[in-house]
Amino acid sequence: MDVLQLLIQSGAVDRNALPEIEVELQKPGATLEGVLQKEGVQLKDILKAKGQYYGVPTREIGEKAVSFDTLRYVPEESARYYRLAPIGIADGALEVGVTDPDNLEARDALTFISAKVGMPYKVFLISDADFEKLLQQYKGLSGEVGKALTEFETDFSVDTKKAAGKGGKPSIGLEEDIITETEAQAITEDAPVTKIVATVLRHAAEQRASDIHIEPLVDQTRVRFRIDGVLITNITLPPKVHGSVVARIKVLSNMRLDEKRKPQDGRFSARVGGGKVDFRVSTFPTYYGEKVVMRILGAQTKDWKLDGLGFSERNLNLIKTAIKKPYGLVLISGPTGSGKSTTLYTLLNEVDRDRQNVLSLEDPVEYTIAGVSQSQVRPEIGYSFATGLRTTLRQDPNIIMVGEIRDAETANLAVQAALTGHLVLSTIHTNNAIGIVPRLLDMGVEPYLIPPVLILGMAQRLVKTLCPGGGKKVKVEGSMERMLKDQFASLPKEYQKDVPPLTEVYRMDPTPECPSGTRGRIAAFEMFDMNIELERAILERRPEDELVSIVRKNGMLTMKEDAIIKSAQGIVPFEEVNMLGGEFELPETEAPAATPEVVVLAEDGSVSAEPSKPPKAGPPEEIKL
Repeated sequence: MDVLQLLIQSGAVDRNALPEIEVELQKPGATLEGVLQKEGVQLKDILKAKGQYYGVPTREIGEKAVSFDTLRYVPEESARYYRLAPIGIADGALEVGVTDPDNLEARDALTFISAKVGMPYKVFLISDADFEKLLQQYKGLSGEVGKALTEFETDFSVDTKKAAGKGGKPSIGLEEDIITETEAQAITEDAPVTKIVATVLRHAAEQRASDIHIEPLVDQTRVRFRIDGVLITNITLPPKVHGSVVARIKVLSNMRLDEKRKPQDGRFSARVGGGKVDFRVSTFPTYYGEKVVMRILGAQTKDWKLDGLGFSERNLNLIKTAIKKPYGLVLISGPTGSGKSTTLYTLLNEVDRDRQNVLSLEDPVEYTIAGVSQSQVRPEIGYSFATGLRTTLRQDPNIIMVGEIRDAETANLAVQAALTGHLVLSTIHTNNAIGIVPRLLDMGVEPYLIPPVLILGMAQRLVKTLCPGGGKKVKVEGSMERMLKDQFASLPKEYQKDVPPLTEVYRMDPTPECPSGTRGRIAAFEMFDMNIELERAILERRPEDELVSIVRKNGMLTMKEDAIIKSAQGIVPFEEVNMLGGEFELPETEAPAATPEVVVLAEDGSVSAEPSKPPKAGPPEEIKL
């Protein structure tokens, strides 16, 4: 019994209309759904009959929006070709809407996609109308940029020639009026490339990206967003567009258009979604052209609060005590992108800026804080951290923030400033908190100077956080329980009582609203202050492992332990612990995060004509329908 017979049996279709319907179905491009709707058959009745015929559950989409994060599990071109689209995530499975459950190619594609994202799938039958609505929801970054590319004229080089100066000669920059105000306006507003840049910036901000990478390759320009610490390729552009995109960004950032051989830095602001967003721009010459990286700084009016950084009670007390001292050195360690600047700005926001003179030396100034005299160092003109630090000491400062201690000169000047009655806040590159001590020694700071100066040392790393109200509880037992006990075994008993019960931890749990199971990041910290035993060990130049034992006796938790506690509190997924050097295994295997396929745009703005057929992979776990 076919779909038509089922509809006749249910009374939705008049048997006498069957011959006419069969004639209509013979016409080119006719579909059963379209023909039946013309005959007045309700869509829900058609969908019900088709579901009964195929033995597949049905789903009505209607006007319901599917999040962009969910849609990315299946690229738009694949969705169009196989006529399938993700519609949600439930019970750890990817829900996929299909228009033809008998399409074997679509099933093979689903098998391949499921294996790639590490998540089982469940098929639902959807109407052709709902499928078209889903395709409309795909019109995000690729659609808007593709439309702009179709408007991109081949003679846009005329604008770039104007920007390069009269007669095609290289200009020496906007500041020397080689480019007129009218010509600059043409580049920044009238060119279709402007729409491309604006669209990329807006989508990056909306997707909570921290950085945008625009990098030229041999046959394309790749645009990547860093979201929650992970770089994701969002779109690729034809190489012909690259020079114009870079020129547009340079105009916005007030950079030299003619200088392509040396790196440049700049910044600009834009309105995104009614709010102001700052972009810090860096260009870097490569073999195939200039690479551009833009750091998205967000709004200038951030709520800089210590309580919001994720400090434990012990660490919070330590840091509040340190910044209230009249002099000393507070050092924060961590790699690039670990949130050190955020911590520093928060500390500056906590100090008394009304009754104290607070100065900062930064490279570059990322955010402005009221009441702080902020200065950007410029090594190219001889204004380095060391030079600036000497100058600040003549400005009658109480508190000095130095963006980074990079060399021996800056290290010794910071120590001298702390010894002479100033509170100095700065960052340094080491693997852990106690590594600050041997690093200072390597920079030539005398051992006897470190104990009276270093009042607080800390290290931090960023880890992903669970979606609000999300995460799945996992009971700690067996080998996992033993490993956690071993982890905290070296911590003295008087401090172990402050560690919350580790009977349960949280893991990632994808949901329709949060397909990855995580959203945003928070820092994991480790922190120590100076004590008599540590002072003696530093003066005796004892090895780093002995220094670690001493600070452990004083109650220091490692970054890994801080992340474990945050996982027990439902803040951080336990999977992130291993990012800090853990070797813990969860009872179940967690599905890896999906890696969205790249949208490839041709010069005319079109996507690749036909996606390649996915290889025949062994079937992953499939939920039985």
